Parts: sequence; C-alpha cells; structure tokens
Amino acid sequence: MTSPIKPGPLKALGDVIQLAYYPTDFDAAMKYWIETVGVGPFFVLNDVRLGDMKYKGQPVDAPFTMAIGYWGDIQIELIKCEGDAPSLYNGEYAVRDRLHHVCVFVKDINEARAACAEAGAEIIVEGTVGEDGGVIYVDPGQGPGFVIEYLQPMGGSEGLFQMMKDAARDWDGSDPVRVLQ
Repeated sequence: MTSPIKPGPLKALGDVIQLAYYPTDFDAAMKYWIETVGVGPFFVLNDVRLGDMKYKGQPVDAPFTMAIGYWGDIQIELIKCEGDAPSLYNGEYAVRDRLHHVCVFVKDINEARAACAEAGAEIIVEGTVGEDGGVIYVDPGQGPGFVIEYLQPMGGSEGLFQMMKDAARDWDGSDPVRVLQ
C-alpha cells in the first residue's frame, strides 16, 4: 500500500485567477479573443512598470503593455513587451502564442516567497506594485511556459478588477478595447 502524496506548498497560496499570453501580434490576439471567443471588453494599460524590478536578481526597467478582459471569473491577460531589456518577455521565458503564465492573487507576498522557497521555485522577476503591492514570477521547475505569477494587489485595485469583471458580465460587444491611464 502506498502512502498518499503530500500536496506541494504552492496550491495553498490560492487559486488561479488569470491566464496570460504573450502573442506575436498583440492586436490580432485581442481581435481573436473578442471576435472568436467573446471575451471583452479588454482594458489596456500602457507603459506598465514594476517598482524595484529585478530580473533574475538584477535591477532592470522593462516596461510592458497589458490588456485584461474577463471570461467569467478568469482574467485573460495579453502582454506586449515595450523594449529589449532583460525580462520575462525576452530571452528563455519569452514563450509566445500559447499560455505564458498563470496568476494567483495572494494576501501576503512574503508568504508566497516562503512557499516558493519551500517548493524550490526560482524567482525570475520580482517588483513592487504601487505603494503596498508586490509581485513575483516564479519557475516552479518546469521552465518556460510553466511560470506562476503571485500578485499581492496594491490597495484599491480590487475595485478596478471588479469594474472590469462587471463590464464583461453585461458586455454587448460595444467599445471592445478601452484604454486606461
């Protein structure tokens, strides 16, 4: 008789709330998600920059654009890299046109760091989000395409995400791309 396998520490951090893609053609990908799948509206945030951003432990400034739309309770995120600085979107982790990473919201980024250390997950990117939020992108051991983002949202962002989710719930196809900022 075999004993049950002990679940790893990462599951306890929370459920996946987002599927993120890094498409070769950002606009075509958004058109696909809107016109074929029916996800929308998408909310675009340009020139996103993490505070105190590090890539593999080295300080870096790697801005990106993201578009978020909701499919029920799941966020669909599309990413466009805004430069060639070392980042999750350049080099070995820059998988395109398929699932790039998933995201889990956490209450405490330090607890996520501890669970990742326990699991042997390598932190690829880390940074701050606003004044009181934080994020880490980790490779739990399977390499590119299997990255997990742990996000402690900055204060007030719950309302922003709820606004996006509410817009998707009753969306009639009008104004499919909405730029924020």
